[in-house]
Amino acid sequence: MGHLTMSSKEARRPGLVQAALAGKVTNAEGARALGLGVRQFRRLKAAYRRAGVEGLLHGNRGHRAPNRLSDADRERIMELITDKYAGLNDSHLTEKLRELEELAVSRETVRRLRQAAGIAPVRRRRAPKHRRRRLREARRGALVLVDASEHHWFGEQAPRGNLLGALDDATGEILALQFRSDEDLHGYTQVLQRLITAHGLPCSLYGDRLGVFVRNDDHWTLEEELAGQQSPTQFGQMLAELAIGYIAAHSPQAKGRIERLWETLQDRLVQELRLRQITTVAAAAAYLPEFIADHKRRFAQPARDTASVWRRPPRDLDRILACRYSRVVARDNTVTVPGRWIQIPPGPRRRSWHSCRVEVRERLDGLLQVFHHDQLIAEQAWVQPGFILVPRSSATPRRRTQLGIDLPGSRQKPDRPAPRLKTRLRKPGIGHYTHRRKPKRDHPWNHEPGPETAPAGGT
Repeated sequence: MGHLTMSSKEARRPGLVQAALAGKVTNAEGARALGLGVRQFRRLKAAYRRAGVEGLLHGNRGHRAPNRLSDADRERIMELITDKYAGLNDSHLTEKLRELEELAVSRETVRRLRQAAGIAPVRRRRAPKHRRRRLREARRGALVLVDASEHHWFGEQAPRGNLLGALDDATGEILALQFRSDEDLHGYTQVLQRLITAHGLPCSLYGDRLGVFVRNDDHWTLEEELAGQQSPTQFGQMLAELAIGYIAAHSPQAKGRIERLWETLQDRLVQELRLRQITTVAAAAAYLPEFIADHKRRFAQPARDTASVWRRPPRDLDRILACRYSRVVARDNTVTVPGRWIQIPPGPRRRSWHSCRVEVRERLDGLLQVFHHDQLIAEQAWVQPGFILVPRSSATPRRRTQLGIDLPGSRQKPDRPAPRLKTRLRKPGIGHYTHRRKPKRDHPWNHEPGPETAPAGGT
């Protein structure tokens, strides 16, 4: 008698069927013990009478599955995994096989083929750590997460770059993406501008404690001490005028949803750029809207509340998205900010603006505007290409020169080295260093008093 291979489910059947045939248990009791219906249990008894224990095995055992992957398709998929779609994760690869190669396979099939080929996964699965989940916001626009990720977006051979982005907390939808060489004020202002233009004003932003967003220094001016709080950064002043709150996270896990987005983009976006042979920032920026729409279709979730809280953007949005500087007009009716100066035309009745307190705003496109009591009195366009918005009060002249944001004739002195201490060695016993010169021999200090200079009343 040969050996039969049975599953754990099938191994329980022979004993109960034999007991039922012997009259020890009823059909209802045997069916209840196996978790089957009474009619199915009767079929098992009939199969046992006809073929013995082999009749209790599944009828498809040893047969080829009708939906089994053909050998030709299997070889084709293995070739695509190792060549064209190398580096894609299992889910991404499954989508490409279905959409581009017309191969209807499941993710589990792709995973088994990859394991059979001995290819390691792109990201190893680790045991999740216990964390407390923060419930998503109920409405769109209630909370927007902002962050940046530095990565080799155009392949390992290309230099690293930063991708700045904004993510809606309620739906997981990408709201804006922007490529930048650095994580700076100009990039985040562009992201904010695209976000507001496309969707509206959110209630709050959620990000890290980068110096662009919040102040991390301990310096307090006299005005700040009197006010009881530090003045916000330039980006913070933009948010305050737009009535947008800012929540500073104390750990990357606190804003884990956008951190998870960067893992997805570092995996999918890099491969999409490679498949499309995109190697420049301009071409990648043109492709981003298509990628964002595809990401929304695949990963976005419906909000718990259909009503959104997006607000209508103001008409003077370009004026608000600017750096602000408080200045006093000079005698020649000019206003100077580090690296730029502007001539103010005469006021009504040829009046002078001397000693007037004005506000200077430098916009995202480089336009410099001067306001007096919210009235525009002068402006200066930026005629050179490639303007970068930076806080001029904190940027050094050398940094502004590197960025090319200083205009000729700005009356700004270049960076000078630290002053050298003007000292010279003196004779031993007198002192090591001094700023005094040795007096001449005929100086009164060197004249010894004689008898004629003795004080009156001496003896």
